[in-house]
Amino acid sequence: MSDNVYIQSNEPDGNRVLAFRRDPDGTLSQRGTFATGGAGSGAPHLQSQGSVVLTRDGRHLLVTNAGSGDLSIFETGEEALTLLQTIPSGGGAPRSVTEHGGLVYVMNTEGPSLAGFRIQEGGLDPVPDTPRALPDGSDPAQVGFIPDGSGIVVTNRGTDSITLYPVDDSGRLGQPTENPSSGPTPYGFAFGTNGTLVVTEAFGAQKGKAAASSYVLGSGSIRPVSRSVGNGRSEICWAVVTSEGRYAFTTNFADGAVSRYAVNADGSLSLEDATAGIAVDGETGLRDEDLSTDGRFIYVLNADSRRIFGWAVGADGRLSQVGAWDGLPASAAGLAAS
Repeated sequence: MSDNVYIQSNEPDGNRVLAFRRDPDGTLSQRGTFATGGAGSGAPHLQSQGSVVLTRDGRHLLVTNAGSGDLSIFETGEEALTLLQTIPSGGGAPRSVTEHGGLVYVMNTEGPSLAGFRIQEGGLDPVPDTPRALPDGSDPAQVGFIPDGSGIVVTNRGTDSITLYPVDDSGRLGQPTENPSSGPTPYGFAFGTNGTLVVTEAFGAQKGKAAASSYVLGSGSIRPVSRSVGNGRSEICWAVVTSEGRYAFTTNFADGAVSRYAVNADGSLSLEDATAGIAVDGETGLRDEDLSTDGRFIYVLNADSRRIFGWAVGADGRLSQVGAWDGLPASAAGLAAS
């Protein structure tokens, strides 16, 4: 299924993927719903980053089922999603998943842990010697592979830290390196093409204190470049970076805005527009976001209004709204675009 947007319903009586067709002008139309074989949490604001993820080759869709503690893998097709497998995630309340080269890691948030799988014909095979327990009190927010696949990053809200785990050729995790976050409550993150790591900081939900920091990776460590670049908004949580690495877009849950940061060649960040895109100014609920594979459009889930908002992305990073589409369940979470 090319040119689509996917969201999970997160419903407790049966989780579903809601698939939307993307037309050339960026508008969406619902294409179908596909059962995951698992259960969602039913929570109207599932604290998740990357709970719905397309594999890098676009052939598979991964979905976490927070209510039933498992992970679903679909094969994407021209007309439908085909559920290949629903497998225990190795822990409770999985809320984030990442993939690189067929290797998958899912982050469980109850009895926090990381569990590894490899994509095989017909589904997923567990990586030996996982799950790996995460520290008590870490309150992990997101897991993601670094660009070359040699490690994974986890943001920890409870300890205000960012952890880097090396990944060996067998897919197993090595000894982690924990690094302090530049600002409190590190949340969602994304990598630029040059390896720059952009992390949002919710600052404990303090009003007007939203910020983002950038880091560069080297020798098993994460080095800060720009520290806590504020945007004057509130409860920043999600981040995406454009394919050429020039811009980062962040969503501000508490006040309905998408902010645009410039990502400079040295990895530094500068705020260009705190309100590059406005869903409904001052309205809460703006959360998961993703860029289309061709980089032309950005889509954001608004959980409170139960809508998807879409914008066209200009060459200069400016956003022009292309529409909004309603009818989502109140528990909807996660968003992946192709």
